[in-house]
Amino acid sequence: MIRINESRPAWLLLALTALGLELTALYFQYYMHLQPCVLCVYERSSMALLIIAGILGFINPTLFLLRLSGYLLWAGGVGWGMFLSIKHSAIQMGLITGPASCTFMANFPSWLQLDQWFPWVFNPTGYCEDIQWQFLGMSMPQTMILINAIYLVVLIMVVAAEFKRPRA
Repeated sequence: MIRINESRPAWLLLALTALGLELTALYFQYYMHLQPCVLCVYERSSMALLIIAGILGFINPTLFLLRLSGYLLWAGGVGWGMFLSIKHSAIQMGLITGPASCTFMANFPSWLQLDQWFPWVFNPTGYCEDIQWQFLGMSMPQTMILINAIYLVVLIMVVAAEFKRPRA
């Protein structure tokens, strides 16, 4: 019996759902003409971590080192995404104001200049406080809080499978 944490389709599902969210963001940007802010592009980077995590786990899910790397990237992506989504929501709700709230330029590390390497994905052109889209009364960052919470619950379930012993 294969456990979910050792299932290639499960890891592929992680990568594909995160890729779907990235493609949705590009659809919003290029077809709906919504302008991504710096926090939006940082949130995209958190989804990129989930894509990489899913690919690592998919390569060989029975190899613990690859699964562990996948878990760490998954946790990092969810944690980073949750932090950014909450901050972005707070800015949109007026709870964080002033120059410290949001910059207009991306500030990726010098060794990972995503905004220069992939400007069509990671170049901010909008303002963080603008609410350009809503779904069921939630803004895009509020929706991302919910999405990241779902990814976190699934991560907890998958990691819990590491400790569950298979039945004889």
